[in-house]
Amino acid sequence: MLIDKQILLMKVLKCIAFGFMVVATVCTAKAQSKQVLSFDKLNNYVSYFNRADTETVKNLVPNELAAEWMSKNVPVFECPDTTIEKTYYYRWWTFRKHLKQTPDGFVFTEFITPVKHAGIYNTVSSALGHHVYEGRWLRNPQYIQQYISFWLYTDAKQKKPHLHGFSSWVDDAVYNYYLVNLNQSFVQKVIPALDADYRLWETERQLPDHSFWQFDVKDAMEESISGSRKLKNVRPTINSYMYGNAVALTQMARITGNDTLQKRYATKATELKSMVQKRLWDDTASFFKVQYPDGKLCDAREELGFIPWYFNLPDDKAKYAEQWDQLKDEKGFNAPWGITTAERRHPQFRTHGTGHGCEWDGAVWPFATSQTLTGLANLLTRYKHQDGMSATVYYNELHKYAASHQRRGLPYLGEYQDEKTGFWLKGDNPRSSYYNHSTFCDLVISGLVGLKPRADNKLELYPLIPDNQWDWFCLDNIAYHGHTLTILWDKAGTRYNRGKGLHIFADGKEIAQAKELKHLFAKLP
Repeated sequence: MLIDKQILLMKVLKCIAFGFMVVATVCTAKAQSKQVLSFDKLNNYVSYFNRADTETVKNLVPNELAAEWMSKNVPVFECPDTTIEKTYYYRWWTFRKHLKQTPDGFVFTEFITPVKHAGIYNTVSSALGHHVYEGRWLRNPQYIQQYISFWLYTDAKQKKPHLHGFSSWVDDAVYNYYLVNLNQSFVQKVIPALDADYRLWETERQLPDHSFWQFDVKDAMEESISGSRKLKNVRPTINSYMYGNAVALTQMARITGNDTLQKRYATKATELKSMVQKRLWDDTASFFKVQYPDGKLCDAREELGFIPWYFNLPDDKAKYAEQWDQLKDEKGFNAPWGITTAERRHPQFRTHGTGHGCEWDGAVWPFATSQTLTGLANLLTRYKHQDGMSATVYYNELHKYAASHQRRGLPYLGEYQDEKTGFWLKGDNPRSSYYNHSTFCDLVISGLVGLKPRADNKLELYPLIPDNQWDWFCLDNIAYHGHTLTILWDKAGTRYNRGKGLHIFADGKEIAQAKELKHLFAKLP
């Protein structure tokens, strides 16, 4: 009887969930009628992905409904680079697989199969920030809002809460979610819980000098060269996250009119920024590194040293920008199949085994690739000192990342890869399939195409598409600030018949144009 009631409850919840989809569709039907792109390409990709999939696990949206759900929720995209285009749709297709309707609202899973270290509903917090950054572009805001609320309220009531099982930049992610939809009432609701969560981190992981320590396994980066499960190492990861969280809380406090909270977190952000640059910067190696309890820095450059730029933490100085040289160096982080998690010249590179655990000693991890590419996009669009980095570097690394989404000739997303062969090191383990531990679509939308979410009524576009790389592209059906946007580039003017050059539309009305792909601003209606 109990089982029958549970089944009935889940059926009712699924009906409610699809009701949300219908409402979202009705609300956006008028805007969608002005789309430049049809859903044909989306449908073709989904049909291909479905045919190649065994679908051993079904959550809220099964494969048969994937195209319908995606057409109602995700921005549609086309470009001449079919590798990036295909991966863009594949990543939305896999993201949808992890959406679950629970008695406590919508959640996203990280692993498609159950894992022992998960909380209720198979939830894991390590990639929470990635989930929110990716999911902020979904048309139905309830998916991410309820997911955030789950972690702040439902998980907190469990006998063993899992939110602090891993370091987190949840506050930063919530603020960046807000920048897409401007839902001030949601920020007003969650800011007390975010404030309490930050204070709890201070209780659990803050040292007397106000720096934060963490085990590498709790950074979701276990078996790294600098790592330890016993020593209280001061890591660029958690300290950058807490800096980003403090900045976000400062901004959210400003939005909600809480002057006391705003001043408190502005001070915390300033302290963390100074500490990271003073203590974790190695002048000799020109790199941000892990510091051990004895005050010495790890002798290895690790990819986690790029994380400060994810939050625009470093000062705009040439000496910090010099670190990015290592991204292009084949003895540094440049490998055939992606960005390595440790420098390739180090004697301990790839010494922790092959696929036996989770080795962050050099193998390519999408989790870290996402962070590094977000940081690189920030460097190229927010900093004057860039030290040889360019849109070409960003494009090439994103293309390499897109190309890595394959296994045995079929689309695939897993945990981590051999940097030389692209072999997925846990590829035969079912838990590795569709591993929801990174972003890709956000890197295309906010990085490559360059839609930079803002808190005001301006639209900012800063494309990172190299000169003469593409003659055309279109990103369409973008939900942003209550409008539906279309961004297109048509060098000859014959692809979309909207005129030559760059064009931006809001609800079908053109709000900006330019002859070149360049940084520009436009006022929203």
